[in-house]
Amino acid sequence: MQIEVTSEPVRAPWTTDEFWAGTRADLFSSTGMHPDAYTSPAFFDDEQTSVFERAWVCVGLAADAAPGRVLVRNVGSRSVLISQDGDGELRAFYNSCRHRGTELYECDADVGTTLRCPYHRWGYNLDGSLKSTPRFEEVPRESFDKADYGLVPVRVEAWGVLLFVCLSDETMPLLDWLGDLPERMASHGLENWTPRHSQTVDIKANWKLISENFQEYYHLGWVHPELAKVSRVEDHYRFQGPGMYCGQTTTPVSGDERDDWLTLPPADGLDESDAVSSRFAAIFPNVLLSVLPNHVFVLHLEPVEAGLTRETCSWVLPPSGIDAPDEAFEPTRTFWLDVNDEDIDIVERGQRGLTRGAVPPGPLAPRFEEPLHRFQRMLADFMTAASPADVPVPGGDDGSVESRLGAGENPSPALLDR
Repeated sequence: MQIEVTSEPVRAPWTTDEFWAGTRADLFSSTGMHPDAYTSPAFFDDEQTSVFERAWVCVGLAADAAPGRVLVRNVGSRSVLISQDGDGELRAFYNSCRHRGTELYECDADVGTTLRCPYHRWGYNLDGSLKSTPRFEEVPRESFDKADYGLVPVRVEAWGVLLFVCLSDETMPLLDWLGDLPERMASHGLENWTPRHSQTVDIKANWKLISENFQEYYHLGWVHPELAKVSRVEDHYRFQGPGMYCGQTTTPVSGDERDDWLTLPPADGLDESDAVSSRFAAIFPNVLLSVLPNHVFVLHLEPVEAGLTRETCSWVLPPSGIDAPDEAFEPTRTFWLDVNDEDIDIVERGQRGLTRGAVPPGPLAPRFEEPLHRFQRMLADFMTAASPADVPVPGGDDGSVESRLGAGENPSPALLDR
């Protein structure tokens, strides 16, 4: 007699409510996340599926997409092609031929008007439609219609200086994802700004440590003594409305001790608050945006492994500054690189501590780390939601003293917050 043995599948701990209890507690009772969220390869793999294959993921700068060129980007475990069709409309597709699934492109390439498979030379228009199948019909198939075998599309949109892709049809539209951020940034006219320089570095830390480091200024005085001269702790204020982002602002941007951020001409048309402020927004999950009156510094994060992130740094300038000479641009570039090197050192130390120590998470500081609490709750929601349609959009601050959490009252608040 054969006895059938059955057992329940083993659930990963991060699928349970207990794992996220500290994250989902109110701010004054909350803790950071379990070390597994930063160090576990299994958590990383699940995160790629649950977060990066369902969120609006930044894949670079909007200016990267150009007619006649195809971009190749990793989104979660998938590979995606991005192009512009003949009408200049953004298009994105899975990087897989409709014949036998071959990878179409390994890296960015100039393609003219045709996306071509390297295996059997099937060709696709830039809108993804199949246009050529060399020798395929020498022995005709009665049921074959090219119109049925276009590339499989993926959602793609640009906002401001950024390019986004979303693999899930159930996820909210990009503008709902961004919430009030486009309105907050409206006077900058970011869609008209132009990239000046980009460079990429590999960081031995989990992508979330890099994002969380950007979101708080608790560490500013100790890790960034020079940055603290132009972005003083006492000049930081709340800058968060509804949307899948975490924000803060420095008002005013100081130049009395260092003027590295003031060597480029400011953008035209800034409102009175934007003209004297720097805006910092971490758009969930993977792009960090520093918007100043005369430049934008973008950190685009590509998770590679649990303990490895590829970070692309980009400087984007307004029309008033794009032709600035190198000697005017160099202080701004060098200043950000120095700050970023300090951040890289501290997040790599954080990764080593989480990996080698694996101590239980500690309490968050309400005065400085509310954005981390917001970010970590977004992550928890995506890791546990059956569908991205079930993920709630965080609300904004109400302007009260309580919601400022000790940050004080901004002397030049954004128009939206008045």
